Amino acid sequence: MLKAKTGSSVNADAAKAGAEAAGKVKAGLASPKVAFVYSGVQYDQKKLLAAIASGLPGVPLVGNTSFTGVITDEGFISSDDGFVGILAVGGDDLAVGVAGLAKAAGGARETGRLVARAALAKAGRKSTGKIEPPDFFYMAAPPGEEETYLKGISDVIGRVPVFGGSAADNEIAGKWLLYADETVTADGLAVAFFYSSGGFANIFTGAYDETTNSGVITKIRGRRTLVEIDGVPAIKKYSEWTGHPLDKLSGFNLLVTTITGPLGVKDRLGELVAIRHPMNGNDDLSMEIGADLAVNTAVIQMSGSVDKLIASAASTVKELKAKLGGPPAALHLVHCGGRRAGIGDRVGEIVKSIKAEAGDVPFIVEFTFGEYGHEDDGNNTTGGLMLSYTALS
Repeated sequence: MLKAKTGSSVNADAAKAGAEAAGKVKAGLASPKVAFVYSGVQYDQKKLLAAIASGLPGVPLVGNTSFTGVITDEGFISSDDGFVGILAVGGDDLAVGVAGLAKAAGGARETGRLVARAALAKAGRKSTGKIEPPDFFYMAAPPGEEETYLKGISDVIGRVPVFGGSAADNEIAGKWLLYADETVTADGLAVAFFYSSGGFANIFTGAYDETTNSGVITKIRGRRTLVEIDGVPAIKKYSEWTGHPLDKLSGFNLLVTTITGPLGVKDRLGELVAIRHPMNGNDDLSMEIGADLAVNTAVIQMSGSVDKLIASAASTVKELKAKLGGPPAALHLVHCGGRRAGIGDRVGEIVKSIKAEAGDVPFIVEFTFGEYGHEDDGNNTTGGLMLSYTALS
């Protein structure tokens, strides 16, 4: 039977915070197989992780820094001096292989391959020749090359469902870090491969509504700059769709404005709308986007509200439990940091509603700068302003 326990701390001392959070976990869970760790960028992460490892000896640690805080069954865990939240899971029929690396010289895809092979070995599965792919896996990466890391992992294990999110900081300043045991890096990859006879379910959604405004991407720059929609400068087209004046869509104004009205792209079956968050408005009226784009694909203007962002936090947990088809033992909830920023001081409403829906099930919410998931027969993919909610039974 799978069991789980959370622990947290807001102690300003990184080592003391790690010890306190690990102590709470150890008091309620005898033999964890893995511990997800999410923390504030204020800490010395190596000191924090060393203290957690000391309190949970032999337990693999994986995770990343989170935007402004985390939520657990203890509440919203946040402090200007730092914070840490842990979700540890264990069970007799559970095996987990955790591995991480700074980005290799061969690039993100090669790093994905290397980390996948290392995780297989850590889980006691073959890393060369015939392998036993995991039942599902967790991934953490920095914003920027998430899709390419995923391709490298898939080169080794094939199509296996993913969940997780991109490391975040508190200011979109590139201070984020991710970690796997002793590996702590701002540019690399961390994974946890899960082998379990228990249930797994993932809901990957933006929980936005589609509008009738859509167009074809006719020009991009690099992989993540949207230059033109239907031959029109991207910001001008968005302004025409929404009525927002151009001066409200310049620079980081664009990021804030589009939290309740982002863009979306559909998968080939139309079963998933992956949200594309415009992050910055450029002087040439192009948009920096938080995920990869492709010319000659359709982009849709999506619609939402702060009330809808708040309501979707708990309604997606309810949907997740129904998809799992049985009582969950743990909930791992990846929530976009941009949504969190849009919700602002109303974060307490999310805490209350998730706790009510989760009941006595241990859970953790991290706030990320990119989310990963899948839907039915679709490939693993990434998005922004999304929820990647996972249940284990």
